Amino acid sequence: MQKMTSAYANKMLRSLEEDKNYWLKKESESSTYVAAVDEEPVIPDYDYATVAATIAEIDAKMAIIKHALNLANATAKVPVGDTEMSVDTILVKMAQLNRRKAVLDYMRKQLPKSRASQGGYLSRSTSPEYRYINYDLDIVKKDYEQVAKEIMDMQMALDMHNQTIQFDVDL
Repeated sequence: MQKMTSAYANKMLRSLEEDKNYWLKKESESSTYVAAVDEEPVIPDYDYATVAATIAEIDAKMAIIKHALNLANATAKVPVGDTEMSVDTILVKMAQLNRRKAVLDYMRKQLPKSRASQGGYLSRSTSPEYRYINYDLDIVKKDYEQVAKEIMDMQMALDMHNQTIQFDVDL
């Protein structure tokens, strides 16, 4: 049993992924070779059994770490403001809030009145058309700031959790 934080687990997963890519590239480049009929072949150093076992070992470690990380994310409670949420709930909520923030960002940048496009040179209307917002710009700006603050609070709580709270990994 090994103790690790989410931050460490993610760094370890990246390192294992790099190792796996190394072995996959070695296999790709060394599992075959080309030689002319009248030349002495240069046979690369390659042992299928060793490479396959190494990749399988890396995959097994990655699966164990990801499972432990998923369990920790689903069960650990993280204080966010005056409430507690699991890490996986925070991640879902942050994704939802980021989508909402993008909509509010677009809305808050709109002018109360703006000139609408003319529709090209074939347009029959010669009088200008205007586009008007149909909402209170101040409320949208306030909601944008509130959503941005919620995201920041969640991210800060998540960062603290990921750096400090440990869980067991059966490596």
